Amino acid sequence: MSIEVLTLVLLASLLVVFAAGTPVGFGLGGIAMAVAAFTWGPQAFKLIPTTAMSAISSFILLAIPLFIFMGQVLVRSGLGEAMFHAGHVLAGRMRGGLAIGVIVICALIGAMVGIIGAGIMTAGSVALKPMFDRGYDRRLALGAVMAGGGLGILIPPSIPMILFAAVTKSSIGKMFAGGLVPAAIMVALFVVYIGVTCWLHPERGPALPAEERGTVRDKLIAMRDGAVAFALIVLVLGSILFGVATPTEAAAIGGMGAIVIAITYRRFNFGVLQEASIGAMQLTAIAVWIIIGATLFTNFHMMMGAGRLLGAMTANTTFGPRGVIVMMQLSMLVMGLFIDEFIIVIICAPLYTPIAVALGFDPIWFGILMILNMEIAIQTPPYGFALFYLKSVAPPDVTMMEIYRSIGPFIAIKLIVLVLCMAFPDLITWLPNLLFD
Repeated sequence: MSIEVLTLVLLASLLVVFAAGTPVGFGLGGIAMAVAAFTWGPQAFKLIPTTAMSAISSFILLAIPLFIFMGQVLVRSGLGEAMFHAGHVLAGRMRGGLAIGVIVICALIGAMVGIIGAGIMTAGSVALKPMFDRGYDRRLALGAVMAGGGLGILIPPSIPMILFAAVTKSSIGKMFAGGLVPAAIMVALFVVYIGVTCWLHPERGPALPAEERGTVRDKLIAMRDGAVAFALIVLVLGSILFGVATPTEAAAIGGMGAIVIAITYRRFNFGVLQEASIGAMQLTAIAVWIIIGATLFTNFHMMMGAGRLLGAMTANTTFGPRGVIVMMQLSMLVMGLFIDEFIIVIICAPLYTPIAVALGFDPIWFGILMILNMEIAIQTPPYGFALFYLKSVAPPDVTMMEIYRSIGPFIAIKLIVLVLCMAFPDLITWLPNLLFD
């Protein structure tokens, strides 16, 4: 079987098993092993133990459960709700202030949890109804929650960034540093869009009445809550960016810091510890099975000649090096309509990154472009799975069509940031080079 036909068979099989609701990790691994057994015979199954062991034994991956645990403690102890209350109090007097507060608080939560689901579901369950109740335009409110919650994979400690670094042998510290400037630009553009929209159309994001803006004491408490969360973020990311700790050590520091903060706020008990531990274990187990299945799929595909196929396609293209990068981005956008960011990173990073490097591009630059792509792909209708996170926590009268329509302007902003970073690589590479070179 030629590599071209094999690739089509694998992709078609993926669509079938995902449509049937098969767990992602088992679907990917099962397809790879079924086709491998047909191609190589029973000895193909020897690939399973060696691949599984190599896929999950990387020391870098130990940071994943620790960062997830940190986020679980902060969210389950009620600190997430406290942060949204802080945003409500501090930004409510502005037109569109609640939506702007959602963007900023989601960015802070993203810097604690490293995944999309936590930010979207926390913001959707805590901040969405207050915006509806105060007369906010429904599309603006839904779009702000979706856009803000999606920042979790672009702002360190992003779990997809850790996966990219693990499968491409890149520096996690450089990946984290590379994502900071694009994230800051994206947050700034979100805030500007909301502010201008509500300035031109005050009815879309009315300011809170004076009686709901909080007392001086409320504002001081809100500032304290925000400062404590920000201090933990600086402690964790600063220790990585300035070389004080490895990402895994910083993740352990973050987990302990989250516990200390929860204890200080009298929001920590055995129930919170149990829920956070179980939640972290479940999310980590899902990630591990996806890593194993996707690595089996990728390794088999590579052994059958996927690398040579991509190399030949790249050599024969008339688009030039930048055109190749654009084609890669488009392919990942399409994949994001059907599968989550973990799988795309694990499958595409080892295939695409060597080609990008061979074309003369910085692997950190390419990695951040991939993460920016994931920001767009997983929130794009009709099957961007992050859209369904919001539906699960939104009020019952919110329809999927409303959610689809709400994300349009924010997707456009994300595309602008992606294009800017492609056109001006220094937006990504400047900070990593400054800190690590």
